[in-house]
Parts: sequence; C-alpha cells; structure tokens
Amino acid sequence: MTLLPVPATAIIVVAAGSGTRLGADAPKALVGIDEHSVLRHALDQVFQAAPAQVIVVAPAGHEGDAESELRAAAGDRVELGRVVTGGATRQQSVAAGLRALWGDVKTVLVHDAARALTPAAQIDAVAQAVTDDRGVLPTLPVVNTLKRVSGSAVVEAVDRSELVAAQTPQGFPRSLLEKAYALALESGVEYTDDAALYAAAGHPVVHIPGSPVAFKITVPADLERARRLLSPERGSTTVGRVGIGTDVHAFGGEGDLWLAGLQWPGETALSGHSDGDAVAHAIVDALLGAAGLGDIGEHFGTAHPEYAGAHGDVFLARTRELLADAGFGIGNVSVQFQGNRPRFSGRRAEAERVLSAALGGAPVSVTATTTDGLGFPGRGDGISAMAVAMVVPLV
Repeated sequence: MTLLPVPATAIIVVAAGSGTRLGADAPKALVGIDEHSVLRHALDQVFQAAPAQVIVVAPAGHEGDAESELRAAAGDRVELGRVVTGGATRQQSVAAGLRALWGDVKTVLVHDAARALTPAAQIDAVAQAVTDDRGVLPTLPVVNTLKRVSGSAVVEAVDRSELVAAQTPQGFPRSLLEKAYALALESGVEYTDDAALYAAAGHPVVHIPGSPVAFKITVPADLERARRLLSPERGSTTVGRVGIGTDVHAFGGEGDLWLAGLQWPGETALSGHSDGDAVAHAIVDALLGAAGLGDIGEHFGTAHPEYAGAHGDVFLARTRELLADAGFGIGNVSVQFQGNRPRFSGRRAEAERVLSAALGGAPVSVTATTTDGLGFPGRGDGISAMAVAMVVPLV
C-alpha cells in the first residue's frame, strides 16, 4: 500500500440533491449519463486534479451507492476519500462536509456533483487562486440579452457587462469559511451559494474564468447535453473541425449599412431579415457547419421572428452558445467579403476586434476584395462573403 502525503486542500462534493426537476426516480447524482452516473463523472475529474481530501456528501439512505462511486473513481487515492450524509438543505450538506475535514486542510473547495463535466484543470485553477483571506469562484460571461420585468411587462434592459454566471468548485481559506458558516447558522439565512455566504461575512471573493462544459445538470435537456458531449462518436474527434459559410445580400435596406459588425454611416444598407451583415452571417454559417449544427437559416431564418432586425453580434453570441451546448469552442475564423464599397482597410482592425469580442475572444481575420467589375458585387448590386471557421472539442 502506498502512503499518500496528507493534502492541505479538501474538496467537498455536494451530491445530496433530490433532482426533482430532472424527473428521475433516483437522487440526481446517482442518475446515469452513460454507463456511469453524474457523481462518477464528477469524481473522475476530481481525482484527476491535484491530490486533495475528497468528501462526498450523499443523500440519506444512499451512502453505500456514493461510497461505491467514490472507490471506483479514486483508484490509488481511495484513502483520501470519505462519504458523509447530507442535510435537508445544500447549506446543511456543506456544513456536514466541513465537519469531516482533516486537521491539516487549509483550503476548501465546494463543488456541485451536478456539474459533472467540470474539467480537472478548473478545479486546480480554483485551488491555486485561493489566498489566506479571499474566496474564488469560476465564472462565465453572460451572453444573453437580459431584461428586468414586472409581471408581464418588460421594464428595462440589464447591463450584462457587469454580470457573470457562477460555477463550481468555489474555493476558500478553511478558517474563514468555517467562521462564515457559523455566522450563517446563527443568523438562520440560507444563501444561494458558498461565495454569497462567504461574502456576507465580510470577506472578499474574486472570479476566474470558468468552462462551458462545467454546466449544471438540472433538467432533462441538461442530461441530454451531457450525454452528447460524452458520446463515443464525439469522443473520437480529438482535433478541430472545419466549416465553410457563405452569405449574400443585395443593397436596398433601410438606414445605414451594417457590415463586419460595424455601422457605416452614409453607406447604402443591405436588405435582409436582420441587418443584412453578410460578413457576420457567413461566419455564423461556417461555425454551425463545422460543429454539425445545421445552417444559419435553421437557427436565425424567417421562422425566427425574434431575430428580425438583429445585428450581427447577436447572431454571433448566440452561435457561440449553440457551439458550447454541443461541446465545441471556437478555434479561429477567417472571412472575406467581395464588394466595391465600403472602403474597408481603414476599419479592418476595428471590425476584427468587434467580431472577436462577440465570439468570446476567438481570433477573427477579415479581408476584403473587389471583383474587377465582374458579377453582382462588381456591378455594385450587393455584397457576398465567404468564411472558414475551425471549432475544437471542449472535452
């Protein structure tokens, strides 16, 4: 038997949820994704991360099932694992995990088993970012347009630049987290997550980049998404996939021209269901094709009136979401448009920045050319664009 050094980090894996919204006949963590359960997949990543004490908080009556999953995932680290019984709420379950910490533990990560595909690299990144006083949580930017509502009325738009979506694991210095939990118990307040509880006790929390595959399995659609990501067919794809997209729009729209994500005052607009941005649309088509998700008409065509008049950044942000849901990130994009106008070279860098930002920072290059008077772009009737895009598997 190999004696493992006592780690200074512990991971509390909260697996005590009932999973009512999942519609399963077992606790959520024990529902199968493929041949393995949600909990097993979560623990596989936990044990691929740096060695840590691992405490699984199981639903009452299912401790044996959780123990089996723990042992199957742990391998030669089995002595680092332990199962405890959860409470009636998530907060009570985490408190049960805190009571099981070894004396040498200085840093505590709290992780939802429902985020079953969270990469080991994210777990390590959180642990490394914790300091003696600050907590850490991984986040993703909010890409959807958000609205504040009152009843059925839309009141106002919400500035999404100030918002992020929180993930797990969330990491904290042990001593301050334990004190924060004692305060929460005394006050009787139930917090939505551990970062909120920790911040309520007056301690700072910072965020680091999360991962699109660290989504929470809550409803049946989430479970299907996880199954797609883990399917053998997809798993055989270890290199990037390439797609080609084209788009054509005639001049004749209302207002100013929108092209390559930019507004061009004084230039004749392109006609179309949305803003007619042929460059953005060709990129969307290329990305969807590379990921095997159909084409732009399927997701943004006239059958989707919500996109009428929408600008290219909306299309691109939504496409990025669709790719993430399917388990793909964006490698890079190259796009060229053909047309006599607008004069593009002076705004090339600006266009590339805007398009890249809409795609979450993926590299984008844009070129432009005329056709020496040939074809409808050469006659000045409109603009055509062709894009090539590479997408890469996220897991």
